[in-house]
Amino acid sequence: MSDFLPRLTGATDVASDITRRSLLVGAATVPVLAGSVGATAAPREKPKLAQTPPMGWNSWNSFATTITEAQAMETATIMRDRLLPAGYSIFTIDIQWYEPGATGYAYRADAVPVLDAYGRLQPDPKRFPSAADGRGFRSIADRVHAMGLQFGIHLMRGIPREAVRRNLPILGTRYRAQDIADQTSICSWNSDMYGVDMRHPAAQAYYDSVFAQYADWGVDLVKMDDMSRPYDSHAPEIEGAAKAIGRSGRPILLSLSPGETPLASADHVWAHAQMWRISDDFWDEWPLLDAQFVRLENWQRFAGPGGWPDADMLPLGRLALGQRDTKFTPAEQRTLMTLWSIARSPLIMGGDLRHLDAATLDLLTNPEVIAVNQSSSANRPLHVQDGMRAWTARSPTGSTYLALFNPGDKPSRPGVDLRWLDLRESVRVRDLWARRDIGTVADRVEADVPPHGAALFRLDRA
Repeated sequence: MSDFLPRLTGATDVASDITRRSLLVGAATVPVLAGSVGATAAPREKPKLAQTPPMGWNSWNSFATTITEAQAMETATIMRDRLLPAGYSIFTIDIQWYEPGATGYAYRADAVPVLDAYGRLQPDPKRFPSAADGRGFRSIADRVHAMGLQFGIHLMRGIPREAVRRNLPILGTRYRAQDIADQTSICSWNSDMYGVDMRHPAAQAYYDSVFAQYADWGVDLVKMDDMSRPYDSHAPEIEGAAKAIGRSGRPILLSLSPGETPLASADHVWAHAQMWRISDDFWDEWPLLDAQFVRLENWQRFAGPGGWPDADMLPLGRLALGQRDTKFTPAEQRTLMTLWSIARSPLIMGGDLRHLDAATLDLLTNPEVIAVNQSSSANRPLHVQDGMRAWTARSPTGSTYLALFNPGDKPSRPGVDLRWLDLRESVRVRDLWARRDIGTVADRVEADVPPHGAALFRLDRA
């Protein structure tokens, strides 16, 4: 990808080292919980999980419902070697690992999942041979952990319809699946589950049994689907899942999907999950990326240690069961990584790592860009003029980060006056994508940015 070279107003080119940084006063970003609107719950102390935005890989964008144990372990090995050094640590197997007939992105209405005697979903042993005889994901989790990675899985909200049809018992209770199932609460796009009526005395016991098993398997993250929309209707099950994790004895991250999570429920979701989707599924189409700007602007004040608004996975590299590469242009790919980083969205790669090319690897692993995602604070959007977008944040040492975006269809030169950043003297500018110092600025930073492109800088006192 070509570098974006800024035009520095009042600048002189220097080969400066950026070892002296301005100590700008600013507190770390702390979520301010919204008022009691929508689904609410009494505030609780957040667990010490997800102190920074989670980073990892998820199988959905590249494997859909079809990933096998062999493919998973091959991918985890590549992730260990190529992405873990940059901080990508959570390896997640997405939806329908329990479905023997899974073939792609469509869901079979007559699917019969693999279940245990208590109605809990189990990995399909044909696709995951190490799961045979009730061993679950323990073997895969152990091998993933041995690589220095964490292990995540996908879970649909509710109880399997097959468990209800067979009326299987709920572990540790005298009740059965038909007693706790809410057969009117169904997912509009997947027919695997019924909702759970959390008013029933055995409902929490069911979720406790599910997450106790995941804790036994060694699961570190559960991406729980069909949760955030409609949020208020599903809030009791969100609370039930969070409570079950607390009782499991294992620190499991809870990621809620899909969005759009309503802002009115920000206090509730922040209290119960570490990640929550702010949009429906995000794919490699410019209109979808353009729409994420407003969502991230709206949610930025709720992002902070223990809770991260999630703009969804990164559809980069080889996608869609190997059928194509990302449709994002190089400029759009840079915008994606810049926006997710300056807004501190989780960074979850979705492309097939077996086909990871050098350009995509460089995009994902730039350490100076990742530092913005992992350690910046006071992140906020700037609205300075039509035809551009800008964000700013602070580094741990007090430097100022500045992201400039061109959402238009023609090249442009977005810029920001230093006074808009509360900077009253000259600064030295470092291009984080190019990873080089580029000059001294007296009053304004501007950059030539291609259509749908972005630039990302760090500004230090001169």
